[in-house]
Amino acid sequence: MSSSDKDQATELLIQEVDEDLRREQYQQLWKRYGRYAIAGAGLIVLIVAGYQGWQTWQSKLRQEESAKFTAAQELIDEGKTADGIEALAKLGADGHTGFAIAARMRRAEILGQQGDVSGAAAAYEQIAASSAPQVFRDLVVIKLAFLTLDQADPAQLEARVAPLAALDNPWHYSATEILALIAQKKGDSKRAIELYKQLADDLQAPPGVRARAAEMLAILVPAADKVKG
Repeated sequence: MSSSDKDQATELLIQEVDEDLRREQYQQLWKRYGRYAIAGAGLIVLIVAGYQGWQTWQSKLRQEESAKFTAAQELIDEGKTADGIEALAKLGADGHTGFAIAARMRRAEILGQQGDVSGAAAAYEQIAASSAPQVFRDLVVIKLAFLTLDQADPAQLEARVAPLAALDNPWHYSATEILALIAQKKGDSKRAIELYKQLADDLQAPPGVRARAAEMLAILVPAADKVKG
């Protein structure tokens, strides 16, 4: 046998021995840790199956609560307001999706439209104190402020709404408009004009808000000029 043949034979022998050693190591590792690998794989399967099941349950729940919300609204549209309000109250109390929050807010709105200010205010306060997403709780404060503007203490209402007038708050424009109305109620025309001008000049403000601000400026500015004169 030539030296080159011997070298090749030696390399093949080394490879076989190396493979045998690695196979033996794998077998030992499997004997020692195999049951954990199986358990881990089983756990992954359970987690995936559980998540898929949860998604299916959530989808079914949303469909069911959507149907309940629609049915309640149809009762109201048909003039069966009391029944509709009762259905909304039940969905708001028993629901688990966003439709539960929507039902509670819709119920509060209808109570307010019916002239039941105290009932609507109480309903809004319940939402504000709930675990609903912050953006909805802030919206409730806005709705509550518009609803109770004539009855609420101006200082308390202003303290509650002022944080929502921050530029980065999604309800900035509505909150600023409420602060202007509160300033009017307090007799602070200068502050009211300042806030209305801010809204009227803001091209990013909703058209309705800008239009109302311009209308109020048309009333307040001449009146303020007369007082100065």
